Amino acid sequence: MNTVKKINYELTPDGRLKDLTVWSKSVAEWLAANDGITLTGAHWEIIDVMRDYYQMYNTSPTLKLMKREIQEKLNIKKAEEAQLNALFPKGFLMQASKIAGLPVSMLDLEIESNPAHKDKSSEKSKKLVSRHEFFKGSFEYQGQDIPVYEKGNLVNLDDWTEAMAEFMANQEGLTLSKEHWDIIKFMRKFYFNYGITPMVRLLIKKLNDEVGARKFSEEHLYKLFPGGPSWQGSRIAGLPEPQGCIDD
Repeated sequence: MNTVKKINYELTPDGRLKDLTVWSKSVAEWLAANDGITLTGAHWEIIDVMRDYYQMYNTSPTLKLMKREIQEKLNIKKAEEAQLNALFPKGFLMQASKIAGLPVSMLDLEIESNPAHKDKSSEKSKKLVSRHEFFKGSFEYQGQDIPVYEKGNLVNLDDWTEAMAEFMANQEGLTLSKEHWDIIKFMRKFYFNYGITPMVRLLIKKLNDEVGARKFSEEHLYKLFPGGPSWQGSRIAGLPEPQGCIDD
């Protein structure tokens, strides 16, 4: 007899674990059974990819990112949306992440950067981080009032231009080089492809995948964006704040 069914796990209204630390394979089977699913090897392949992704990046992926990850880790056939929905018929990403014991993907959610990086930053870097105060609420640019969120990211993404990026960078003490622009353009392409601004771990991996070499290290990205490659970079790139553990 499966004793896990006797345990009363506390669930959210949509059936997710409130305490994700209690997750185990037997708990996953129990969650799946609640949804009328008996987990097979095909289900476990997807669950394992999702949990590995979460462990690596400390955030739940969007649908496009998860499909790409499945394609890379398994194969293109298993990444097809029809096949994924056949395994998880109540909506692949929502149902699979629930059974995998992961939080639902929260796009553009700001979580403060890791204090460890604040400790590593130079005094100059700390001053640069605080200089986004210029952008709190709104800022004036070419005679227009440009609204921004708390961390200085644009409210209206269509307001952004390359000239505005140069202006914003200058306010934070940066002069944009070709390498800065390589990062900015990559972040913008990534966002408009996947609907998410990458945190630094994801940024480093995908950026290096694209250039085909380990050109961009964490240390190098911090030299380019001392206020945090994802935090400061997303602001200058005209993108929403990253989700997950941003500059960790």
